[in-house]
Amino acid sequence: MAVPGLSTPGLRVLSRSSRPGRVFTRCSRPFCSSATSARPLNAQRLAEKLRAQKQEQKTKKVPVPTNPVQRRVQELVRFTQQLQRVHPNVLAKELSRGILYQDKDLVVINKPYGLPVHGGPGVQLCISDVLPILAKMLHGHKAEPLHLCHRLDKETTGVMVLAWEKDMAHGVKELFRTRQVEKKYWAVTVRVPTPSAGVVDIPIVEKEVHGQQQYHKMTLSPSYRMENGKVVKVRANRDAHVAVTQYQVLSSTASCALVELQPVTGIKHQLRVHLSFGLDCPVLGDHKYSDWNSLAPQKLSAGTLKRLGLQQSKARYIPLHLHAKQLVLPALGSRTEELLLSCKLPHFFARSLRRLGLEIPNQDQSQGNKARHVEAQ
Repeated sequence: MAVPGLSTPGLRVLSRSSRPGRVFTRCSRPFCSSATSARPLNAQRLAEKLRAQKQEQKTKKVPVPTNPVQRRVQELVRFTQQLQRVHPNVLAKELSRGILYQDKDLVVINKPYGLPVHGGPGVQLCISDVLPILAKMLHGHKAEPLHLCHRLDKETTGVMVLAWEKDMAHGVKELFRTRQVEKKYWAVTVRVPTPSAGVVDIPIVEKEVHGQQQYHKMTLSPSYRMENGKVVKVRANRDAHVAVTQYQVLSSTASCALVELQPVTGIKHQLRVHLSFGLDCPVLGDHKYSDWNSLAPQKLSAGTLKRLGLQQSKARYIPLHLHAKQLVLPALGSRTEELLLSCKLPHFFARSLRRLGLEIPNQDQSQGNKARHVEAQ
């Protein structure tokens, strides 16, 4: 049976809910627009389209948090992201502004937060990349590149030593390797170490974490363990490294502390591992070592979150509160006296201390008279 109306421009539909004679007219506009869009784009039209999209992204506003603490956290995250995208000349200029000390042998800089020392997967820009540019800014276009004398973690801030000559860099590295350099770090810890001062002497080894994703972490490799209520000696892991850290609580509240750390050895992530797994007091903002089984954002108590003015959902943006506060370099080369170098706390670190109710102690009175004291402004 033929269906009436197919030859007409409209389609007549009869149903129980529709009155007879109701007509739905077919519209040909979609077909016209698709035909128009099917025309090939020439280079000029494509360039205009890309420029319009780029301009739209620039003018798109990012919501600004009303909470001042969350706003500062967002600003720090944005700053660390920008460090990876700036031109090397800009980064070198920024490092030159943060020079703590320089002479004919050494240049000591204040390492910013979030800036890696060496290149690696996902690293677009690092300190070693800009050392030739920094040298030319300080000594002219004929200057040889500066040399690294030691390293700091990407998230660690503070004193970092560079050398003009390769031989001098080797000499400073030997001082670090033979443990002749006195190092002091400051850290804000979640919970308070007990006792308030002591030495953590537990070897450290790198192990693979098995979970949803496989990755490696440094962890403790103790020489003894408890078994059936008795202390039993454990067979030493041949891959473990001797690791010794001296610590002292400088200020504390019920839920956190400002701790001074003096690493005797220099094993990768030593301070973070000893604090988290040895003393059960991870560094504030340490999202890697706060929990062995995961890389989830650090979980903080309600009281700590309230003092910081943050919610747990924003805890992932809290930066690592670990600062290389001071170095004492022994006499080397033409220098006949010790060189004491200290660096002020980053702004975010100092703000956290104030919000958490932690007091900054007075300048250490134990500094020797023979040491030259240099502090960042």
